[in-house]
Amino acid sequence: MTRLDPAVGPTPPPPLQRSFDQLGTPLHEVTFCVIDLETTGGDANVEAITEIGAVKIRGGEVVGTFQTLVDPGRAIPPTITVITGITNAMVTRAPKIDSVWPSLAEFVAGTVLVGHNVRFDLSFLDAAARRRGDPVFSNPRLDTLALARRLLADEVPRFGLGELAKRLRLPHTPTHRALDDALATMHLLHVLIERATAWGVSGLDDLLTLPTIAGHPQAKKLDLTTGLPRKPGVYQFVDGDGRVLYVGKATDLRARVRSYFSSERRRKVAQMLRETQRIQHRVCPTTLEAEVLEQRLIEKHQPRFNRRGKRAPAPVWVRLTDERFPRLTISRKGPLPDPPAGVQIGPLASRRQADEVVQAIWRAVPIRRCTTRVGRRGGAVRDGACASAQLGVALCPCSEQDDQGYGAVIEDLSVGLASDPVRLTTPLQQRMLRYASEDRFEEAASVRASAQALVHALQRQRRATMFDQMARGLFELPTGQRVEVLRGGVVPSLARRDDDGPISRQEQLCVAAWFERHAATLRPVVVEGELSSRLPRLPDFTPRKVDRQAADVKVVRRPTRSATEPSAKAARAASTPSPS
Repeated sequence: MTRLDPAVGPTPPPPLQRSFDQLGTPLHEVTFCVIDLETTGGDANVEAITEIGAVKIRGGEVVGTFQTLVDPGRAIPPTITVITGITNAMVTRAPKIDSVWPSLAEFVAGTVLVGHNVRFDLSFLDAAARRRGDPVFSNPRLDTLALARRLLADEVPRFGLGELAKRLRLPHTPTHRALDDALATMHLLHVLIERATAWGVSGLDDLLTLPTIAGHPQAKKLDLTTGLPRKPGVYQFVDGDGRVLYVGKATDLRARVRSYFSSERRRKVAQMLRETQRIQHRVCPTTLEAEVLEQRLIEKHQPRFNRRGKRAPAPVWVRLTDERFPRLTISRKGPLPDPPAGVQIGPLASRRQADEVVQAIWRAVPIRRCTTRVGRRGGAVRDGACASAQLGVALCPCSEQDDQGYGAVIEDLSVGLASDPVRLTTPLQQRMLRYASEDRFEEAASVRASAQALVHALQRQRRATMFDQMARGLFELPTGQRVEVLRGGVVPSLARRDDDGPISRQEQLCVAAWFERHAATLRPVVVEGELSSRLPRLPDFTPRKVDRQAADVKVVRRPTRSATEPSAKAARAASTPSPS
């Protein structure tokens, strides 16, 4: 029989399911649902539920209970009856799980599910949901067994619910009946939350991650995170001598920093935490300001444990030489105000990226590749054509190429880089597909890598050019916050700080990338100047994984031959008469 017992006074309606971005809720505002099941065995895929007991608590007070026997649809083994006291006669007239499910789903909605070894209980509920064709419960889950192992390791030798109830003198003693065990687990949860405050636990996210944090070798340094707010900003790990070890950004400073003590598995994190003596932070109004400030602090302090962003990208540029038959060259001088033929790509992060861009252009247009310098009025400089000209992949002056034909190649390159990228990307796509169709996969991958480098370089140039055209912009986020950006990507709140210098090209690209990621949700309020691009969309050369099931790829397998079945070769040999 199902029993719903509301607490004294009206029960507030359950809140909507919280997202993991909102798990910083104070514990006294969280509704927990402690649940316990009795079953016919231990395998959720084979056995069934015989009893459900649940207690809903909020702010330390019980706001409702749920208890019912369940007809498992099969006989209860005698060994289970000895343990739980539930007999076949007791569940004969009990409702089946399909009848109980709607009430249970309503009872647990909007709560954090709690249990002692909660995975066992929820595995049966998940199996029941799948049999019904319903979605499984997506509530956050908290295991009091894992919490007890972390918080009570020095006090108790075993962590069974009965042993803990005896040692901690809990008001309820578990009896292997669902509601009694749920009530005992509820009192255990209250004890564990009280102990957890010593670890700086103040919100739901802290409590959910505590089982892994408490076992961390540097868990004693969790006190350093006590004052961190749940707001976006930048954090710094600092050693005893005041040196900044690491700089990072976060949408939730407290949750992100505390994650280093639990979920982080990077090799150098343990060493960084050993050297950390204090954690500094700066709250930022938006994640955009946090990204820009992070970049500035990394360039300023050069933290030892930061791998990215320590130095601005090397000023590497790809442009044409100033000669009669111009060719591509890689230079560290730039940008030029008036590059030859208007061809100038950069800044690129490294010489390697520049080489990839040059390879892509070579494969797209037959620009000359030989390095012999040709004067403005000079003709062919060699007696024979260079290797590129002999192979027919480049037009070179050494192959008696005329100025008019070569000028068309340079114009095609200039237009392709400036306004019509299809002139460059289409030949690359065709070459890549041709290599793939000929099973020349390594060559196809090389073409794809160079094409991707060219597209990435053009995308960076577009971002910078677009923001150079805007004098000021004010944008509104879906949360109601507003972001203001001045010419070049300067965030005014950062520009007003005396300790922060003018924005760099790298920061400008950071701002442009942030706007591109949030373009679908930003609402422009004020835009002075122009914030748009009339250029066509660049293709994407990023490799994609093929979903074979979605593509309905059928694998044809040859039928296996039994050991007694003769092979085709043996059969032919047996049917062929032997010579006399």
